[in-house]
Amino acid sequence: MCTKMVDISEKESVYREAMATGFIKLKKETLELMKSGRVEKGDVFSVSTISSIIGVKKTPELLPLTHNIPITNVDTKYEFEEDGIRVYVTVRSVSKTGVEMEALVGVASALLNIWDMVKKYEKDENGQYPTTEIREIKVVKKIKK
Repeated sequence: MCTKMVDISEKESVYREAMATGFIKLKKETLELMKSGRVEKGDVFSVSTISSIIGVKKTPELLPLTHNIPITNVDTKYEFEEDGIRVYVTVRSVSKTGVEMEALVGVASALLNIWDMVKKYEKDENGQYPTTEIREIKVVKKIKK
């Protein structure tokens, strides 16, 4: 079996956009700390947005068969839900291949950063995370023009 990058040399560069989403389940107390800006490590959403952007830009380094493509925009949004935070990452490019993987990595990076910044509040008395979980990472929209 041969492992190789797909040859996109003959494809034309066109507008590409993908939106991915994911969810992190958190304790209600942790959500309240986030809402009130009282998380010890700082502004969870600002740092997670930067983490998302870095993840998008570093996708070819993490997923070796993806192409290094020009990213023209990354937009990261957050929604509080009853039991956690939903993250949306939209990635745009004008290139020969899509940006779905970049959007997925951006979501994963933001979610992991959220966990890192609030883990102190999520641990139980044994230092475990019995209720915290990341789930539902998926592509919700893809555009090619």
